[in-house]
Parts: sequence; C-alpha cells; structure tokens
Amino acid sequence: MDDLDSARELVRIGDYDSLSMLYDDIPDTLSQLIRTAFIANPGYKFYVADFSAIEAHVIAHLAGESWRAEVFKNGGDIYCASANQMFHVPVEKHGINGHLRQKGKIAELALGYGGSVGTLKAMGALEMGLTEDELQPLVDAWRQSNPNIVALWWDFDTAIKNAIKMHCSTASHGIKFTWRSGILFITLPSGRKLTYIKPRVGENKFGGESVTYEGIGATKKWERLESYGPKFVENVVQAISRDLLMNAMKTLFHCFICGHVHDELIIECSEKASLEVLCQQMAKTPDWIPDILLRAEGYVTEFYKKD
Repeated sequence: MDDLDSARELVRIGDYDSLSMLYDDIPDTLSQLIRTAFIANPGYKFYVADFSAIEAHVIAHLAGESWRAEVFKNGGDIYCASANQMFHVPVEKHGINGHLRQKGKIAELALGYGGSVGTLKAMGALEMGLTEDELQPLVDAWRQSNPNIVALWWDFDTAIKNAIKMHCSTASHGIKFTWRSGILFITLPSGRKLTYIKPRVGENKFGGESVTYEGIGATKKWERLESYGPKFVENVVQAISRDLLMNAMKTLFHCFICGHVHDELIIECSEKASLEVLCQQMAKTPDWIPDILLRAEGYVTEFYKKD
C-alpha cells in the first residue's frame, strides 16, 4: 500500500468510519497491516536486511552458469537480466521497462527447478500480462539460456539414482549423495545433511524412472513421496540458502536479531547504526563456500513492513 502509514494510524486510533470511507476492502487492508504490529523500542529502529536473489545466486554457483555470475559480479539485478534475455529490451528496476522485471522474476522462480508452462501459470504469468502462446517459448528460451542449470538437474538425478541402486556414495557439482542403512543422505557444503528415508528407484506414471522415499505428504500423513533431479536441486539450493542465512546470523551475533523471515533479518538497532555496514557483514561468505557472490540490501523503519 502506498499510504501504509495513514492506514496504520487510522487502525491504531480506531477510526473505523474514515477507514471504511477511504478503503474498499477492509479485511485486505488489515491483512497488509499485520507486519506493522511489530514496533521497534523507543530510540531504536528496525534495520531489515535480506539477501538479493539468494536462490538465483546459489543455483548459478552450483551449476557454474557463467553469464549469471557476471551479472552478480557487476552488481546487476538477475530478474532484470533474465527479463532482458526473454524480451530483448533493456530492463531496469524502477526504470526503463521496469514493469517487465516482475515477469523476469516469475520466470526465475518458476523455471529454475524444472518448472514449465503449468508452473508459470500457477505463479501468475497470465495475470502479469503474458499470453498462453508466449509461455512455452518462454520456457524454451529460459532453458536454452541456462544450459548448465538444466545439466545440473539431470546430473543430480543420475547421481542420486546410482547411489540408491548401488548402495554407495556418489557426487555431483560438489554435493555428495550417500546411501547408508536404508537412508539417502545429501551432504551440503556446510557439512549439514539432508535425509530421505527408505529411498527407492521405481517407475513413475509416465513409464520412466523416479525416486521415491517416505515422508509427510500433502494429506499430512506418512506416505511415499516422489522426486526427481530438479526437485532435489530445489531442496539443495534452499538448504544452502538457509545455511547462508544462519552464517549471517552468526556473523551478526553482536546485534539484536529479533526475527528472520526466509532470507531476511530483522535487527533492532539504535539510530546511529550503519545499514551499509550491516549489509556488508551479512554478505560475508563462509569458508565452506568462499567463491559464491552474495549481496545484501535493506532499509530502516520504525515498524516492520515490506520494502
């Protein structure tokens, strides 16, 4: 909401009449104000910092997708760069063709883990202005521009299936896959392990090979779940992203971190603190993945909100 402060003040003082007159959808307005219930102490402010496109950084690093690394190295915006490649026009955040950045972001989030037309639709591609006829060419163009990420999906798929079939350890792109005592372990760069219970290689509904394991399904019951290369890549990328956030929290241990949401830290500081220094500290790379390029950005606010 552009007038978040005004709406918040009306709710705070209980002026329901003015709220009803100014806003058509009261429940929606209230839902957007939930974050603002978190308020910094007097004399302090919230310094909210998050990693810039953390999953895009991690998957590019794992796959060795060089053009993406160049975008990150030059401080570019991966969503703008992706939109630039897809629509063949310059795209700048809050600038020329800035409205296309959201489409680039949807493509990045939808297609990085093997998604296709259905995933684009589920993430609102049609509502964002793309037509049905554009979706498959968009998928094809994204995969052609990211051949190393596509290779990463199927390299993981092969390595995991071999580990399960042969009851051994395999590795791909610096990630180790180990079958031991009926459990598949995926060892992350940090040393932490992801665990998959009773893995098997069977046949999926399309007649191809797929990996299944036991876990909690959509029905909240214990059942056999199916997975494949791109989904395992998603698990690994998000797990590494989590480990990077934990490393940032350890780096900033001297700060009062009062919350964290996904890739974001909420730090309560005196108004004399430097947001730039906090972001620099947050973006420090750990010893276990020293070559990855990280960047953190943030803002200062009296109450928690979206930037």
